[in-house]
Amino acid sequence: MILYLLYSLSMLNQDFHKQQIEEDGFTIIESVFSDDHISAMLHIIESADASGSTFRKSADLFAIRQFLKELPEANEVIFNERFNQIIRQLFGKDYFVVKSIYFDKPEQSNWFVAYHQDLTISVDRKEAVEGYQNWTVKQGQFAVQPPLDLLKNIYTVRIHLDHADENNGALKVIPGSQLKGIYKPDDINWSVEREAICKVPAGAIMIMKPLLLHSSGRTINNSKRRVIHIEFCNVELPEQFNWAERSPLYPMS
Repeated sequence: MILYLLYSLSMLNQDFHKQQIEEDGFTIIESVFSDDHISAMLHIIESADASGSTFRKSADLFAIRQFLKELPEANEVIFNERFNQIIRQLFGKDYFVVKSIYFDKPEQSNWFVAYHQDLTISVDRKEAVEGYQNWTVKQGQFAVQPPLDLLKNIYTVRIHLDHADENNGALKVIPGSQLKGIYKPDDINWSVEREAICKVPAGAIMIMKPLLLHSSGRTINNSKRRVIHIEFCNVELPEQFNWAERSPLYPMS
C-alpha cells in the first residue's frame, strides 16, 4: 500500500495534477483552505437545523445531502478564489456543481465501506430515458446510473476538514481503475492491482474520478474524519429531467 505525497497547485505543477487525475484517477492538493476557512465551515454546519429530511444523524454517521442547497452560506467560504482557480484550471471553465454531501465519521464510528465505483447521479425526477438505468430513491432523492460517457465527465472534490490517514478511515483506492469502465469489486485482480491509501491533511482537497474504485476503513484512533463532497460536470441531461443540484461556481467569475 502506498501513502501518496502531497503537492501544492501552481503553474509549475498544474500539468502534474492533470496527468495524475488522468492516469491514476485522483490527485491531492494541500493548503487549499486555511484554519479560518475550516472553522467557518464547521460553524455553519454545527449551527444548522438537523431535523430536515436531507439530514441523517446516528452514532456512526452524520450526513447532509444537498449540502450546498441546505446550507447556502457555505458557498461563499468554499468557492473562494483559490478553489475556483483550481476547478477552472484542472476541469475547465464550463464545469458546474451537480451534487454535494457532507460526511462526518464520528470518533466512535466503526463502520467501513467496501470497494465500489460511484455509478449514479442525482436528478429531480424519474423518467424513462434510453441509457439511464438502475433507478433508486432515498429520502426523496432520485438517483440513476447514466451512460458511461457522462460518468467519465464528472469530477469529485473532497474537502477535508480533518486530517485523514489509515487510522481514521482515509480512502483507499486502486490507481488506474477508472480507465477500465464498469469494474466490479469481485473482479479485482490483486495480482496486478495495487492499493493506495490517500493520506490527506485538513484544509487539503482530494480530486477523484467517480469510476475510480475506492473504499474506506474503520476508525481506530478516535479521530473525526469530516469531509465535504462536491461533484462537478459539464454535460447537460436529457430534457426529461434535471440535475438535482445544478449550480454554477460561486461567486461567478
